[in-house]
Amino acid sequence: MPKLWNETIEAHRREVREAILDATAALVAEHGLRAVTMSQIAEGTGIGRATLYKYFSDVEAILGAWHERQVGHHLHQLSQVRDEAADPGARLEAVLTAYALMTSSRAGHDADVAAYLHHGPHVAHAHEHLHRLISDLIAEAAVSGDLRADTDPGELATYCLHALSAARSLPSEAAVRRLVQFTLAGLRNPG
Repeated sequence: MPKLWNETIEAHRREVREAILDATAALVAEHGLRAVTMSQIAEGTGIGRATLYKYFSDVEAILGAWHERQVGHHLHQLSQVRDEAADPGARLEAVLTAYALMTSSRAGHDADVAAYLHHGPHVAHAHEHLHRLISDLIAEAAVSGDLRADTDPGELATYCLHALSAARSLPSEAAVRRLVQFTLAGLRNPG
């Protein structure tokens, strides 16, 4: 087959896959995880069930792929935020703030969906990537003198991630931003 034909077919497959993920997410948000069927997804996507089954074996597989896509988008956003800040301390603060706001925006999501989605290798890989990103930023800021250098950056990254998980239960963006400042205070040089 000519190269252009292969590229067109691959582009079409990506578009169908993305449409399946988007339709599934919308249906789950509207009806709940346990109420969504492959027939509804096929109808919502505008494809036949047989075509849907060529892409995914069941609703759970679709949700897993959707979540993996979301996590990838979030990691990309955090990398962009990091790259936009000027100095090490500003990069760390920008990433922690963006992460805390993302965490806060997930509050109120369906507990069944969240429990199902937050397991599996893609979540572990994403957490490792996030931990490494924050650890590297902490190490960079410690070298510049902005932060304490008496504690392993990996331990401090773990502290940050656990502290910022509290953003899920905070009532406002202002409260989330205060949490980030309290977290950063724990990273500053003692004395």
